[in-house]
Amino acid sequence: MRRSVTILAALLAAMPVAAQEGEMLIIAHRGASTERPEHTLAAYERAIDEGADYIEPDLVATRDLVLIARHENELSGTTDVASRPEFAERRREKTIDGTRVSGWFAEDFTLAELRSLRTRERIPGLRPANARFDGLYQVPTLAEIVALLRAKEAESGRRIGLYPELKHPTFLLQNEGIDLVDLLLRDLRQLGITPEDPVFIQSFEVGPLQRLKARGPGFRLVQLVAPGEGPADEPGMRYAEMVSPTGLAEVAKYADAIGAHIAMILKPDGRPTDLVRDARAAGLAVHAWTLRPENEFLPAALRSGDDPRAKGCGDVKLAALLKAAGVAGVFSDGPLKGRSCP
Repeated sequence: MRRSVTILAALLAAMPVAAQEGEMLIIAHRGASTERPEHTLAAYERAIDEGADYIEPDLVATRDLVLIARHENELSGTTDVASRPEFAERRREKTIDGTRVSGWFAEDFTLAELRSLRTRERIPGLRPANARFDGLYQVPTLAEIVALLRAKEAESGRRIGLYPELKHPTFLLQNEGIDLVDLLLRDLRQLGITPEDPVFIQSFEVGPLQRLKARGPGFRLVQLVAPGEGPADEPGMRYAEMVSPTGLAEVAKYADAIGAHIAMILKPDGRPTDLVRDARAAGLAVHAWTLRPENEFLPAALRSGDDPRAKGCGDVKLAALLKAAGVAGVFSDGPLKGRSCP
């Protein structure tokens, strides 16, 4: 471990911190989620103001088929639904992608009902300042997010991209009869968004991306991958197989990029794995997830003190390593552009 830390420190010392900027896209992961509760218009707007190239809404659907932004279709982790007596009888248990989940689910509520809820910070122990905003914001729809993007584009004079993720699309289709692929294409068409606009569509599942590829009209698609797991809609497949040279060639038949966990891109000592090289050979870009500034989420060599909530420049330095590895974009919970670090 000591040798790995030494190598990582040497790599960082030889690399200017500003290396994370330039061509590498900055994708605001759920908005500026270190500064406002995630997946709120306030978090998205703050991320845009801090220079994000894209904002990332995770999409689920209401009972009346409206796309809304939540990291999960279960609502109690990020809203006050559990404290609302009028919805006590809506508590359910569902098996989602093989995991039993208990709570309140977006697909069991109409949009009008969800409008009465207010958002709250998902991890207040690590982000206590965000909890000050609990109760202030509603759950946004995709249409409202696009309206915000357009307003901020008019204000700033720059293009701002949209990077939605389809959450649990196979579960919702097979168990609830809700087709996120259809709903997303419907909304993009109604909102006047075309493949010429800065849009990526991402999923951890394979089938929805293949359907999007087959149906057109040509939006850029991103296959998400994670260590030690596999796509929920392909139980016999592992992501490790998908990121082999042979697997990447198959992914390239329907996707334009892969979104990979940082641990799949960088070794513990900070040197790159073969993933970016192999992906490029297959014609795929690589976007890395997720940079977070708190010590809790950083490798030991990049932490600032012992407090898991403390922030330093570790995320910026990690971004520099990813840039050097050839990553084309990076998901970040906090601002990267304009930050000065020693």
